[in-house]
Amino acid sequence: MKKGIHPENYRPVLFKDMSNGDVFLSQSTAKSNETEVYEGVEYPLIKLEISSSSHPFYTGKAKLVDTAGRVDKFFNRYKVATKK
Repeated sequence: MKKGIHPENYRPVLFKDMSNGDVFLSQSTAKSNETEVYEGVEYPLIKLEISSSSHPFYTGKAKLVDTAGRVDKFFNRYKVATKK
């Protein structure tokens, strides 16, 4: 590796998904004023609103939000057209 091209503050950082409480350790240069103890070691803490452990795409629990019944109207309209 070339010397002097990598950031000096590249270090282990603890990421916490605030929606479900999952925690994972990774490397980052992100700044943080908070710390948390993980497996007996104190790490800088970065709080996430969503991660792969809570995102519907990765969990397979996608929900269809429909407040006006538009999706049902669409399916009903085109279900008739596809039966012909």
